[in-house]
Amino acid sequence: MSKLGKFFKGGGSSKSRAAPSSQEALARLRETEEMLSKKQEYLENRIQRELSLAKKHGTKNKRAALQALKRKKRFEKQLTQIDGTLSTIEFQREALENSHTNTEVLRNMGIAAKAMKALHENMDLNKIDDLMQEITEQQDIAQEISEAFSQRVGFGDNFDEDELMAELEELEQEELNKKMANIRLPNVPSSSLPAQPDRVPGRMSSTSSSAHRSRAASSRRAEEEDDDIKQLAAWDT
Repeated sequence: MSKLGKFFKGGGSSKSRAAPSSQEALARLRETEEMLSKKQEYLENRIQRELSLAKKHGTKNKRAALQALKRKKRFEKQLTQIDGTLSTIEFQREALENSHTNTEVLRNMGIAAKAMKALHENMDLNKIDDLMQEITEQQDIAQEISEAFSQRVGFGDNFDEDELMAELEELEQEELNKKMANIRLPNVPSSSLPAQPDRVPGRMSSTSSSAHRSRAASSRRAEEEDDDIKQLAAWDT
């Protein structure tokens, strides 16, 4: 068995040790990433420094230049190892974060399922069906009541329409007769007109025109009276 296996076996043999929580594990992984990032920055600076020394000595001091290049190679090897370790830790941290998220989602879904179960324990499908049927019946009753109130109430309205129309026509005819009786017609003279005296030829034209105007005025008055009578008859009908 390798030393690494013995180390992990010896360190994890105690069953009484409780496993760390996901939050604690994530915190430790972040601390490790931060430590390795600082070590990575340090190695990059050392590599640049050794490279500068190798260039400085060059051919003047080959021994010092070679020592600087050797140190540079060791630092580059350590930097490569740290890069791989950081990649592994980053992958492990992301997997742990996803597992923690899935665990929280599952736990919350379980809580929601229990809450729904507790709510549904007080519900009976038969009671729900009965309740909905009762609501429907009450709505139908309310609709019937509304329709009953909206119907026309006609107590004692059973009359014959023809008799009412005949009575109305009689009343209109009586009113028309009263109005016609109150109309005064013009008096017609009973005596004959006096004989016209002999006219002087010079006055014949003026007398004839006066008589014509008188007849025209009488005709207009008669026409106006006829129009009044017709208008009264139209109002009554």
